[in-house]
Amino acid sequence: METAERFRAAVEKRDLTGLEDLFTEDVRLYSPVKFTPFEGRPMVLGLFGVLMRVFEDFRYVGDFEGTAQTSADGAEAPAEVLLFRAAVDGREIHGIDLLHFDEEGRIKEFTVMVRPQSAVQALGQAVLAGLVAAGLA
Repeated sequence: METAERFRAAVEKRDLTGLEDLFTEDVRLYSPVKFTPFEGRPMVLGLFGVLMRVFEDFRYVGDFEGTAQTSADGAEAPAEVLLFRAAVDGREIHGIDLLHFDEEGRIKEFTVMVRPQSAVQALGQAVLAGLVAAGLA
């Protein structure tokens, strides 16, 4: 899927401006460190700015294409899973990014899952500090 390839390239280059037109205006990002989703393009882009500073040695290591039900409305949508590895405060993280696409191929829903629990805790602390520093929380 072209959007997923562009997304992956922008994230790996830490190119925040390269992400802007890939998200719908009302994109929802479900994070492992917050129960409610981050909503809207400005907030999601702000979060990505923080993540690009927090993750160390971030790299995608695989991908899968298919369809999946979205959380927002339960509709089937084209989807892609990107597997990644990274570190936060020296803790190795294994994770996936699940991207759901709208009819125009833009990302309308984004879910992040990571393991192990100790890495989730380190990520949560680092992201919260980054959001506060950026004036987003």
